[in-house]
Amino acid sequence: MKAYRVGGAVRDRLLGLPGGDRDWVVVGSTPEEMVRAGFLPVGKDFPVFLHPATKEEHALARTERKTAPGYRGFTFHADASVTLEDDLARRDFTINAIAEDDEGVLTDPFGGRADIEARVLRHVSPAFAEDPVRILRAARFLARFAPLGFTVAPETLALMRGMVAAGEVDHLVPERVWQELKKALEMPRPSAAIALLRECGALAKLLPEVDALYGVPQRPEYHPEVDTGVHVQMVLDMAARLAPGDALLGFCALTHDLGKALTPKAELPKHIGHEHSGVRPLRAVCARYKVPTEFAAMAEIVCREHLNVHRLAELRPETVHDLIARCDGFRKPERIPLLALACEADKRGRLGREEEPYPPGALLLRLHVAAQAISAGHAVANGLQGPAVGEWLRKARIAAIESEKHRD
Repeated sequence: MKAYRVGGAVRDRLLGLPGGDRDWVVVGSTPEEMVRAGFLPVGKDFPVFLHPATKEEHALARTERKTAPGYRGFTFHADASVTLEDDLARRDFTINAIAEDDEGVLTDPFGGRADIEARVLRHVSPAFAEDPVRILRAARFLARFAPLGFTVAPETLALMRGMVAAGEVDHLVPERVWQELKKALEMPRPSAAIALLRECGALAKLLPEVDALYGVPQRPEYHPEVDTGVHVQMVLDMAARLAPGDALLGFCALTHDLGKALTPKAELPKHIGHEHSGVRPLRAVCARYKVPTEFAAMAEIVCREHLNVHRLAELRPETVHDLIARCDGFRKPERIPLLALACEADKRGRLGREEEPYPPGALLLRLHVAAQAISAGHAVANGLQGPAVGEWLRKARIAAIESEKHRD
């Protein structure tokens, strides 16, 4: 019985990154022996145990065999005869197929260390094609490691394209797609995930509403990058820069311009009313992947309101008040700073505009604070009741917004 550190902890140490959770693989043991040694069994599909002292996960070395389509169609085999190399062979990428013993000696049968040095994401074996989740994992890893110079090996990209053509992604369950997409949106360069999914053909299958944006022109005086798909990628990366790790902001960035794919060709490159036409495809995405309620609600707010925020200085105080109210910004004040950030990402996610200031964002926050300072308690204190409270509250908040605007 011998335990080896495997996976992300080894990979990240070799990359010089801070270590996260440590996973272990155990060779030459059985479930019964692990339990006798004090390990707590927690695995449902295959033998995984928690160390009695550190609580770190220890999995018995195992092999797997494809038995049905999709990522659930596998059977696993784990016993004392399975070698460390057997276990590493079933992993997705070479950079994740490195083991390390207690003395720091590496077992690297598939050249993972060389691929780390070359900054290449490469599949371990043709068995990669048996699990469609690995397409999503490739996108997520690239979103994390692209800033370090990582690219996908040509043979891995070709394999992913073959998987899409074979219909493997059709077997992905919505919950798993959302789980991996959300993780990709938390990474430093989420655009890399979207670009890779598009390159292998998976984006058209999973997010056709986003895929349809590529090749759609915009007015170059406002969008020097012209292509709407390129713009969305730039907005994604700007959102990640403004609020690192914020998947909610990332989802708003990804979906804010879906209406531009629906603009009649005769109207291009203008996109009149795209902020309203984008709501229907956005709702379709949210329904398909059972997107959490607040993600769906906030993304719809950004889709619908981003042009209003861009021209906030021109809006009348009544219009600003009603914008905040449509966002439920008085009951859920946290939505307004997020809206401001999403709109800033949209404005700065354009070629050559990345370092420009975004005054409407700060203005929106100021006006929201001024309006929010007026509460229903003030109306009640003045002896008002019933509908009169709401009427007074709206007028008082509009007056507060107007007063704050005049400070400029």
